[in-house]
Amino acid sequence: MTQIRINDVAYGGVQYARISPDQCQKIHNASLEILARTGARLYDQEAIDLLKKAGASVSEGNRVRIPAGLVEKAFSTVPKRVTLYDQNGEAAMFLEEGRCYYGTGSDCLHIVDHRTGERRDPVLQDVVEGMRVCDALQNIDFVMSMFLPTDVHEMVSDRYQMEAMLHNTTKPIVYVTNEFSGCVDAVEMAEVVAGGAEELKLRPFAACYINVTTGLQHNEEALQKLLFLAEKGLPALYIPVSIAGISGPITPAGSVALVNAGVLVGLVLSQLKREGAPFITSAMSGGSLDMKTMVSPYSEPDQRGVPHALAHHYNLPMFGLGGCSDSKLVDQQAAAEAALTMMAETLGGANLIHDLGYLESGLCGSLAQLVTCNEIAGWIEYNLAPVDVTDEALALDLIDREGPDGQFLDSDHTMTNFRKRWYPEVFDRGNYDQWQAEGGLSLGERAAARVEKILAEHQPQPLPEDVAKKIKAIVERAEKSFK
Repeated sequence: MTQIRINDVAYGGVQYARISPDQCQKIHNASLEILARTGARLYDQEAIDLLKKAGASVSEGNRVRIPAGLVEKAFSTVPKRVTLYDQNGEAAMFLEEGRCYYGTGSDCLHIVDHRTGERRDPVLQDVVEGMRVCDALQNIDFVMSMFLPTDVHEMVSDRYQMEAMLHNTTKPIVYVTNEFSGCVDAVEMAEVVAGGAEELKLRPFAACYINVTTGLQHNEEALQKLLFLAEKGLPALYIPVSIAGISGPITPAGSVALVNAGVLVGLVLSQLKREGAPFITSAMSGGSLDMKTMVSPYSEPDQRGVPHALAHHYNLPMFGLGGCSDSKLVDQQAAAEAALTMMAETLGGANLIHDLGYLESGLCGSLAQLVTCNEIAGWIEYNLAPVDVTDEALALDLIDREGPDGQFLDSDHTMTNFRKRWYPEVFDRGNYDQWQAEGGLSLGERAAARVEKILAEHQPQPLPEDVAKKIKAIVERAEKSFK
């Protein structure tokens, strides 16, 4: 029988936008006006010279005003898609429209120890254990170092973090460095693992997260890292920092416009240095100041979705923030805020969603909280997946065969399809007696037990011995240079 359908619309997944295309264009135009009228201070001479040669105006030594034409030209050469690989050279993450990936954050100043519940200063072993847990968790797609170790030299802590990540997971890495030389060393380590500079460029498994002072102040080390990575043809995440109400307007639109102006400075520079250099924009408009506590919260809802829509407007890969909480404990608030922020970031379409496992407004991390976030990621994946409405899924023949008096428990259809549904690993679905029989544990306790089980049983793929020695030599060289 012929079945003709007219104007049928199929959705591959959930469609969501916080603001309209017209609103995106208005914010974009505002950012262009900020760059052309107000300008930004750049604290690196090479960056200033590149912009001046391209047609920007320079006053007061380092205040650079960038015409809109330079921005539009940069959009014509920047890649609209970035692929990150694993350390085995397999494509792992396609940073493009409609794809979201989850990962940890970096450099927490404290850790909530899953064994004791104690809040303490982290050490290098915490980074190692964090990476082993990340390597085992199915829904953690990329890693960042999680903790800032206090038992190594503070100026080379970034090298130790990179070494720990390379040793304890094969997943893609987003790394942060203390200063420019740390970025150079991190790239050298990655090149050793990849088998050379050209091999890393062809199959990059590491991207640098560059912290920029504000949208209007671009510190020397951030600019040096950006230009170095662009010349290498390696991915850079250029992330201006802003606290709405302090270093930017308190309103979401004004805050996003200002931060976006800073992102566009990085975009233009990356393409001036090397056309086609991979660039990842920010889906973070910076934080804001809670006027009651004078703390900059990580989990606020106000601006979420606005920079995401702008990144979609540009069709650029974006870096987002979710899975975090302002709670000080692995408690109900931590789980609720992690779930809300992860769902918001996923609906917003952020490609790299980082900070899973963060507590205390970014000051503290928890491996137990990370396990909870891994569970939430699985729930979101199933919830936002396209719905199968094929004839097989509708099962009309089965329904008719069983009729009003039948049952479906032992049908072939049920046996074939029940495993396709989502089943939790640490969320509890048993009845009360079953829960008590298994110890009557809270979610936090079950998550902590899962961490211990992973650490006892999971062994990451080891680096070849010669590669491990070369990486260690880079760390030791940096250690000596700061003594």
